[in-house]
Amino acid sequence: MHQFDFQVDKAFFAHFENSQIADGNFYVKLYFDKRPDMYVMTFSYEGSIQTACDRCLADIQLPLEGDNQLMVKFAETPSEEAEVIYILRGMNELNVAKYVYEFIALAVPILKVYDCENDEFLPCNEEMLDHLDKNGPQKQEDEDSSNPIWDTLKNLDNTN
Repeated sequence: MHQFDFQVDKAFFAHFENSQIADGNFYVKLYFDKRPDMYVMTFSYEGSIQTACDRCLADIQLPLEGDNQLMVKFAETPSEEAEVIYILRGMNELNVAKYVYEFIALAVPILKVYDCENDEFLPCNEEMLDHLDKNGPQKQEDEDSSNPIWDTLKNLDNTN
């Protein structure tokens, strides 16, 4: 069992074309279990990406962490599957940068928000949040309830 530690940052993410992550900072641990018939690699990462908050549009440091496992097996021809890659026996090097990037990119949630209440300095755009409170879904429901078309439809009797 071997352990490798990596620090990945903005320069790392810049190497990937059309990356959804422009800036981030992660500490990555790779546990490498070398067995006679295969290698088992466990990636553990913790850090954050810089992105726009989907709630208030302010720039935030979105925290991410996770663990992923990748198995490396030996085969006559190199190929890849979801969690298994096949390499030629006797191969001395394996670049894991692509897998580190993929694991971090897949950890990014669809909605980029987090509970920032415990942060020392709140990153929130208070002006945007006030605007959303005044004109949010509740306001839309109030407008819908005063719509004359809906009022007429509500008064229809559905009994036969």
